[in-house]
Amino acid sequence: MTGTTAQTAPSALAARAAHALADHHVPITDLRRAAWTCALGSAMEYYDFALYSLASALVLGPLFFPHHGAAVGLIASFGTYFVGFAVRPFGGLLFGALGDRYGRKFVLLLTVTLMGVASACIGLIPTYATIGMWAPLLLVLLRIMQGLGAGAEQAGASVMMTEFAPRGQRGFYAAIPLLGIQSGSFVAACVYYFAIAAHPDIVQGWGWRVPFLLSVLILAVAVYMRMHLKESPAFTEMASHHALERLTLRQFFRNSGRTIFFGMGLRMAENGGASIYQALSVSYLVTAVGVEGRTATAVLMSATIVGGLGIMLGGTLADRFGRVRVYRAAAIIQGVSAFPVWYILGQGNFIACVIAMSIGWGIGNNGMYGAQAALLPEMFGMGHRYGGVAATREISAVFAGGIAPLVGSLIITTVATHNAGLSHPGHPAWVWLGAYVFVLSAITVAATWFIPDPINRDLQDHRDVL
Repeated sequence: MTGTTAQTAPSALAARAAHALADHHVPITDLRRAAWTCALGSAMEYYDFALYSLASALVLGPLFFPHHGAAVGLIASFGTYFVGFAVRPFGGLLFGALGDRYGRKFVLLLTVTLMGVASACIGLIPTYATIGMWAPLLLVLLRIMQGLGAGAEQAGASVMMTEFAPRGQRGFYAAIPLLGIQSGSFVAACVYYFAIAAHPDIVQGWGWRVPFLLSVLILAVAVYMRMHLKESPAFTEMASHHALERLTLRQFFRNSGRTIFFGMGLRMAENGGASIYQALSVSYLVTAVGVEGRTATAVLMSATIVGGLGIMLGGTLADRFGRVRVYRAAAIIQGVSAFPVWYILGQGNFIACVIAMSIGWGIGNNGMYGAQAALLPEMFGMGHRYGGVAATREISAVFAGGIAPLVGSLIITTVATHNAGLSHPGHPAWVWLGAYVFVLSAITVAATWFIPDPINRDLQDHRDVL
C-alpha cells in the first residue's frame, strides 16, 4: 500500500516454493511461542480499551468534564472513547502497509509499545481541576495514540497465527491470541472492581490512576516476548523470493475494495456487539437500572470467562464446519438473544444478568470472533494480507464498535430512568438497545451469504476470495 509502483506476480520459482510451503511444518515450540506472544499483545490492547470503557462509565466524566452534568459528562467520556476508534483505520492502513513490507514481527512490536505507553500516560494526566481544558485535550491525544497502535495490533496477531498454523488447524490456533482479549478485559474488570471498592475520595483522587499505570507491567513482558518472536514462515518465504507487493493506496482499494466491504459487513455484529456489551452494559446497569458499580462490573467479569470459551469454540468449530457457516450461526445467536439480554439486564438480577450476558456476548459474539480469527486473513491475498485485514477491521470499527457505546449512552441518558430501565414515553430502554444489537446482527448475517468460505485455502495465493 506504500510506494508508487505495483510489483508483478511472483516468479515461477517463488510460486513453486510458495506451494511447497503451503503445508509447512513449524516446530511446535515456535508455534506455541507465537500463539502466546500474540495473545499477550491482544491482552495489552483490550486491557487498555476495556479499562478506558469502564473508567468512562464510572469516573472520567466528573474528573475531566465536571461542568457539564452527569449525563453530558458520560456522553463526553464515551466521546473520547470513540476518538480512539476513529483513528484506528489510519493506524491500520499505516502499520498494515509496514507489516506487508517489513514483516509482521516488526509492526507487532511497534503497536504494542505505542498502546502501552499511551495507556500508562493516561494514568499520569492531571484532571480538569488542576489544568483546566488541557486535561481533556491530553486525554484525547493519548486516546489517539492508543487508537493508532490498536489499529494494526489484532490484525497482525490474526495474520501471524494464521500463517504460522498448520493447514486444517488455522481456526484453532488463530483463535488463541483472542484469548488475550478476554484476559485483558477480565483483568481490567478485576482491577477496577477492587479499585472502586475504595473510598470514593480515594478513587476520585488517585485510585483511578492505578489500573492505567499497571499496564506498564504487561507492556514490559509483551515487548520482551515479541523481541524474541520469529517472523511468520509465509512472509519469510515470500520476502526471500522478492515476491512482496508494493501497492499505492488507490491500487490497494481497487484490488481489495470488494473484499474489505463484505468483511466490514461481517464485523458489524461482532465489533458493534462486543463494544456495546463491554462498554455499555456496566453503564446501563449503573445509570439506568440502579445497580452498584461493583455488582455491574462483576457481571462483566463473569461473562468474560464464558467469552473465552466462546472464542475457542468458534475457532475449533470453524475448522470442522467452515468459517462462514459457524460465523453465521453465532451472529444469529447474538441477534435472537438481543432483546432478552437487555430486558434481563434491565431487571438487575445478578445471576440472570450473568447468564444473559454469557449467552448473548459470551457465546454469540465471541463465537463470531473465534471464527473470524482465521476467516479474515484467509480472505486476502498474501502480498497485502496484513493491510487488508487491518483495513477491514478498523474501518468497520469506526462504524460499529466506536459508535455503538456513544449511541447507547445517548439512549440511556435521554430515555432511561432509574425505574428498572423504563423510559419516559413508556418504551423500555432495553427495547432500543436490543433493537440496535439485532440490526447489527442482521447486517452480518446478510453479509455471510456473499462470501465464499476460504477455509484452508493456499495462503501463498496473491488473489482475494472476492
